[in-house]
Amino acid sequence: MHGNLNNLRRRFLTRERLIGIAVALVLGCVAFVYGLRRLELLITFHPDRMTAQERKTPAEGAEIVWFNSADGTRLNGWFFESQLKPAVATIVFCHGNGGNITSVGWMGQRFAKHGFNVLLFDYRGYGASEGVVADESGLYADGDAAVAYLVNKKGVRPEQIILYGQSLGTTVAVDVASRGNYGALVVESGLSSASSVAASALPWLPAWLHFLGRNRFESARKIANVKSPVLIAHGDPDGTIPTDEGRRLFAAANEPKKLLIVPGAGHVVFGAAGEPYLSQVERFMRDAMVTR
Repeated sequence: MHGNLNNLRRRFLTRERLIGIAVALVLGCVAFVYGLRRLELLITFHPDRMTAQERKTPAEGAEIVWFNSADGTRLNGWFFESQLKPAVATIVFCHGNGGNITSVGWMGQRFAKHGFNVLLFDYRGYGASEGVVADESGLYADGDAAVAYLVNKKGVRPEQIILYGQSLGTTVAVDVASRGNYGALVVESGLSSASSVAASALPWLPAWLHFLGRNRFESARKIANVKSPVLIAHGDPDGTIPTDEGRRLFAAANEPKKLLIVPGAGHVVFGAAGEPYLSQVERFMRDAMVTR
């Protein structure tokens, strides 16, 4: 009798241990995934809000504009009208993962002086735009909203729109360009995919765990669907997004395409290489519009 009770007690304790181990494993996995996604969020998005004064005073020559994303999130932008008539095209500039449009107001001024309309806009959670940025789907919706604003409010034809993305903004520009017929696509310091960048940025994370990330940013796959002329520009070396990422995007893109590797320019090519680089970008955009 006592032997049977002891056996039952041992089985019960063994089962308790197994349940405890299973619960610990599940909680450990949940904590790991949560921690990984928190790390991904911190690495991916660095929104900077505008001050009250910045909201009232756009860069010289800019018109403050507002438009809604698909889910109703109110987005803010600056529209620069070309100082030359007629305008060559209208540029939609998609900035990187940090700062806001106050950092690139000079870009709008520069291209407006050279015959381009320019829309600078902030994603949700950035600048004066409402909402909170959480994943790539929100960014893509905001890119669509910027284009829709130009088409519906400014009367710009899609084939007269040039999508220009820098760093994280390249994922937005490529995604939008892959689903429409636009004048041209400029990809500066872009990534081919989140997994590819993670392999270099997080070498301790096994590749088979990359699927746990919330964002895919599969620009190399999407750029194969872009029908517009494509310029891929990248600094060499680039300590943020390796230069080989740009080469992967170029390999995946269709003709007509151009690869521009800028030695010593780092990650923010337009800032480091300045006017000589921007002149090359402008030449590409002008040439692309001749075919439209």
